[in-house]
Amino acid sequence: MNKYPIWKYLIILAIIVPGFLYALPNLFGEDPALQISPTRTAIIDASTLQQVEGTLNDAGIRFHSLQLLGSGLQVRFQNTDDQLKAKDLVENELGDKYTVALNLVAATPAWLEAFDAQPMYLGLDLRGGVHFLMQVDIEGAIRNTEKRLVSDLRTGLREKRIRYVTVTSSKDKGIQVVFPDEERREQAIPVIQDDFENLSYVEAERDGKPALDLTLTEPARKEIKDFAVKQNMTALRNRINELGVAEPIVQQQGDDRIVIQLPGVQDTARAKEIIGRTATLEIMLVDEKHDVTTALQGRVPVGSRLYRDRNNRPLLLKKGIIYSGTNIVDASAGIDSRNGGAVVHITLDSRGAAINQRVTGDNIGNRMAVVYVEVKSAVKKDDDGNVVLDEEGKPVRVKSRIEEIITAPVIRDQLGKRFQIEGMDSIKESRDLALLLRAGALAAPVVIVEERTIGPSLGKENITKGFLSVLYGMIAILIFMAVYYRVFGLVADVALLLNIVLIVAVLS
Repeated sequence: MNKYPIWKYLIILAIIVPGFLYALPNLFGEDPALQISPTRTAIIDASTLQQVEGTLNDAGIRFHSLQLLGSGLQVRFQNTDDQLKAKDLVENELGDKYTVALNLVAATPAWLEAFDAQPMYLGLDLRGGVHFLMQVDIEGAIRNTEKRLVSDLRTGLREKRIRYVTVTSSKDKGIQVVFPDEERREQAIPVIQDDFENLSYVEAERDGKPALDLTLTEPARKEIKDFAVKQNMTALRNRINELGVAEPIVQQQGDDRIVIQLPGVQDTARAKEIIGRTATLEIMLVDEKHDVTTALQGRVPVGSRLYRDRNNRPLLLKKGIIYSGTNIVDASAGIDSRNGGAVVHITLDSRGAAINQRVTGDNIGNRMAVVYVEVKSAVKKDDDGNVVLDEEGKPVRVKSRIEEIITAPVIRDQLGKRFQIEGMDSIKESRDLALLLRAGALAAPVVIVEERTIGPSLGKENITKGFLSVLYGMIAILIFMAVYYRVFGLVADVALLLNIVLIVAVLS
């Protein structure tokens, strides 16, 4: 009879026991859950937990567990019906200071999680995941283009020494250029035809003065629409990659919608917050010549605009944007070595660096403001808290634009390609802002119009059939080996089962 030293048996046990341990989580399945995370300055603590718990108990919604995880809150449910009902209730209760997202969480017991044992990663076709349908604000992209054209028109007319009274844009009427007389208008028409081929014009009058009403041509509008969708898809892919999601699906649906499917995301609240945000930065000079008090009384000087910082203190800024988030090529979060505060380190492209160097060099001793800009969208509700529907029965959404000054330091030296932004409320905020800037600016605001958890795209029936075919085939092989080879067949059966367990453990 063959005998082996004990150390060989110990090696086998050292492989088999961990194999079983790390294969076990695959037997427990997943729970539908809500992932709740704070946005910006909000925090989640024990009082938030009690608030959510009370809301669910009052509505009679049963849940498995409710626990604080890091800076967020996780609620597990028995089924997706309870999950969907709870999402609407919790969103109404907590308001827009918190992000509430759907999730699927592994139901692995705590004692297995202590060993960092997790079920094997499955793609969207086998596991399912989270689905977002996003609407691209095409009109917003067109308005942004018109705003840029206003600046270009002013510059072009000045270079040609053609006097004008005003160049403005409005939401419904496109761009209006008002001239002091007919001669100046006639001089401007060839310039617009040659240098601004994407604009069509109609002669008009404004307050008795000759004017031109300019609108984007249909080919130009189509080009803007196509670019906005493609640029947004690229930026959203970059954001998802920054979140570390494996095998995401980002594709266009129709003319102005984007579908995003994320398999097995553990923190869907953060994913939803990052994907849906349209945050960017605008760098502007502070208006040092005019009084803020006068502006607060309604007499804002021409060429300036009133802003507020995060402490609601007013500050008068010049309207001209020096450069924006589109000129940022890299951004990273960090800690200021002087005061320990959260900062964002910025790197500009060559155009932004040249502008930064010129403007800061000419304005040493003056102040320069960093303005945080974000567009938010929410479902409109009436006074009773009910969702307002349009004529087609779809929820009406309202947009709000957040513009606040992060910091407005005095320019001490000429700045170049790299600098840092202070005034962040937390390291989380600096990381999120750095991620958004690094991923690239959205060409147009996007709105999440649909969110749901999705099942495996192969279908539960096909997955069940595949599992049963493996099971029945395995049973047939085990029986055949045991009957035909007797004892040695049983040994081979055990080895085959251990092989399957170890493969599952390695994949997990």
